[in-house]
Amino acid sequence: MKKILLSIVVAGCLMGVGTISYADEMGKMKDETKSGMKAEMKSEMKAKHDEMKAQKGEMKSETQMKKNEMSGEMKAKKDEMKGGMKGAMGY
Repeated sequence: MKKILLSIVVAGCLMGVGTISYADEMGKMKDETKSGMKAEMKSEMKAKHDEMKAQKGEMKSETQMKKNEMSGEMKAKKDEMKGGMKGAMGY
């Protein structure tokens, strides 16, 4: 009877130790997965940020080009009007 009881206690202890070991390993796996996902998300966010920054730069340069073009056109019209006024006034 003692042998049977002793073997049941030993089996229970082995199962308990196995469960604790398994739970510890699962916790480690969870931490590894979490850190891997965090790093992946961080790199994705950085890539999107860089992409948006590049788009902003392109839009800014396009706007600047349009502004310069319009400024040149207005200056040409101003000079043309000035020339016409000088001719009409006799200068």
